[in-house]
Amino acid sequence: MAKAAIMGFGTVGGGVYDIIDASREKVSLNAGEPIDVKYILDIRDFPNHPRKELFTKDFSDILNDPEVTVVAEVMGGLHPAYEFTKSLLENGKSVVTSNKELVATYGTELLAIAREKNVNYFFEASVGGGIPVIRPIHQCLTANNILKIAGILNGTTNYILNEMITKGKAFADALADAQKLGYAERNPAADIEGHDACRKIAILASLASRNFVDYNDIPTEGITEITLDDVNCAAKLGAVIKLIGYARFLEDGKVFSIVAPMLIDKSDPLSGVDGVMNAVMITGDSVGDVMFYGAGAGKLPTASAVVADMIDAVKHCERSKKIFWEKPEKNITASGDDVKFSYFIRTGDSADNIKAAFEDCRFTESAVTGESAFITEPLTAAEIEDRLEKLSSVISKIRVFN
Repeated sequence: MAKAAIMGFGTVGGGVYDIIDASREKVSLNAGEPIDVKYILDIRDFPNHPRKELFTKDFSDILNDPEVTVVAEVMGGLHPAYEFTKSLLENGKSVVTSNKELVATYGTELLAIAREKNVNYFFEASVGGGIPVIRPIHQCLTANNILKIAGILNGTTNYILNEMITKGKAFADALADAQKLGYAERNPAADIEGHDACRKIAILASLASRNFVDYNDIPTEGITEITLDDVNCAAKLGAVIKLIGYARFLEDGKVFSIVAPMLIDKSDPLSGVDGVMNAVMITGDSVGDVMFYGAGAGKLPTASAVVADMIDAVKHCERSKKIFWEKPEKNITASGDDVKFSYFIRTGDSADNIKAAFEDCRFTESAVTGESAFITEPLTAAEIEDRLEKLSSVISKIRVFN
């Protein structure tokens, strides 16, 4: 029987315990042996829990117990999650996590320690909640050169944009509704400013390239500037606006990553991902486009991915699976001048002024009287800024998803 511990007994930690407790036979069958939770670490008391004897406030109980071979870190945040995880790996225990911030920040080091100590550090739940995407990149798609990853990686922003698109709500009203329903935190900055999606695309880009992609180097735009006028103009084009985490892998080995609102044609599968759902589209040179869709957060969806990693860790308790990325010897970060996007532009300028600045653009009907709206040809970051300087006003500039 494998002995396990859970660090953090919040929403996800509670879900991890519930799944292991309710699905003992299934877990045992898949792991090859039963998994028994020996400790639950939390600073709070749970006197009414049916297994209250499992709770401890002392991390050393887990660290120093030789029976514990796998630990689920679902505490969140960087500290003390980093220190605890590092100590556990160095002490020969496998760790699984849903902590995207930790993986995106310290994953390079923690994966190296796991390999050195012949244990495992798994993080399927850190991106996309219950959606399997880490393991497919690491295993199922390894015959491919990954060309592009693009996804709706944050359910909160997707819900807000969907409410704007389908119900005509203003951004502030849609955000307030998301908070009432528990989809958005009281301080929603990490979601609506794009930071959550940024960490997730950094993890996916690192895994696909086998080189560390620092989320601090990823240009990140949130949805706070998206208005109903933008949404209505997109609709006239047969498109919707989604917050996209995007990574493109260039032939020279560089990686271009960005998080930004993008205009997506309604014929694209990503356009139909509504509510709090997430989706990740991966393009391989052999397989083409494949998309992973499902619940990107929530107690049981996220916990199911954590438990699956725990099962995998028990099954491979005698060897470290070769899942890793390394810090590159040279800078692999591509700039906005290494790729081209078309842009959807709203402006108060006349058609003649626009044509003088943009030789090859496609005009479209604007949803706002007195405005002009058009889509540019594919341009680099420098090129679009140079062209926009020739206009007297720019109301909106939104990339077109490609």
